[in-house]
Amino acid sequence: MASSELGRFSPWDYVVFAAVLLISGSIGIYYAFVGRGKTTSKEFLTGGRSMTALPVALSLTASFMSAVTILGTPADVYRYGAMFSIFAISYALVVFISAEIYLPVFYRLNIASTYEYLELRFNRSVRILGTVIFIIEMILYTGIVIYAPALALNQVSGFNLWGAMIATGLVCTFYCTLGGLKAVIWTDAFQIVIMLAGFIAVIIRGVVVQGGIQTIINDSYYGGRLNFWDFDPHPLRRHTFWTIIIGGTFLWTGVYGVNQTQVQRYIACKSKFQAKLSLYINLIGLWAILACAVLSGLIIFSVYKDCDPWTSHRVSAPDQLMPYLVLDILKNYPGVPGLFVACAYSGTLR
Repeated sequence: MASSELGRFSPWDYVVFAAVLLISGSIGIYYAFVGRGKTTSKEFLTGGRSMTALPVALSLTASFMSAVTILGTPADVYRYGAMFSIFAISYALVVFISAEIYLPVFYRLNIASTYEYLELRFNRSVRILGTVIFIIEMILYTGIVIYAPALALNQVSGFNLWGAMIATGLVCTFYCTLGGLKAVIWTDAFQIVIMLAGFIAVIIRGVVVQGGIQTIINDSYYGGRLNFWDFDPHPLRRHTFWTIIIGGTFLWTGVYGVNQTQVQRYIACKSKFQAKLSLYINLIGLWAILACAVLSGLIIFSVYKDCDPWTSHRVSAPDQLMPYLVLDILKNYPGVPGLFVACAYSGTLR
């Protein structure tokens, strides 16, 4: 199927995408109205330490995932196999280390920022340096996670590139500024539901199109994509058990253990028990998103095993494979491709 034969975005797709942005913005307005006249800086930054485990857990999962994950992980599985799935073990190790080692320290100090710890441990200059580095990192990271998926979706679906980027940036700034951390957490909780809904829509339709999950598993097996275990110790291999478990654990511990975006969320819980519980519940969310992304990648392989859209130049980059699949198998379902776009962009609203 040529790229030009794929469906384009319908008005209903834009309606679904706009509805997600509207609901996200409305959450910020709600918390700005509820907290009017009584919001202190502590309340704004930590939610008054009144949050319970479940919404914080959903927020942690949403902030960990991004549109790069939603588009890139299925493409990686399609090209290199399901080895990516053993990151599930790394996630478990990371959550345990963060909950049992890092969280008690930050929670006991009653701080609103990890950079306050730097000042307590060293001095104010180190705190300022850490804050500046974090701001630069977030500017660069946010630019990538907004622009990269917008470009991929634009080239495959015709979804307006700059319109989506500007709308996403404005809505995210809007609800964060108005509603503070409570708005961020509840918006994240809403967005993780959208992420799962987008993935589930693709998976259900993919299974139906391929005539059952067994077909997808068989195609993946005979295509060499069910390569879960590789114990080769060579450090230059792309993915092995050792690079994922050891490298992945060290990498993501830096995110969950000390990164401001994660720490600020779990120290907003009303007790240390609730904070720890939020991390462990969040692990279930991480596993669910990972499973959906890996299965989506296997579906892409099963559908296109005899006709690679990338090597046949129907898409210009691997990150376009997932939206290409969506428009291919869901083109007759107005609004559902828009749900997937909302799923992808929910990863950028953090």
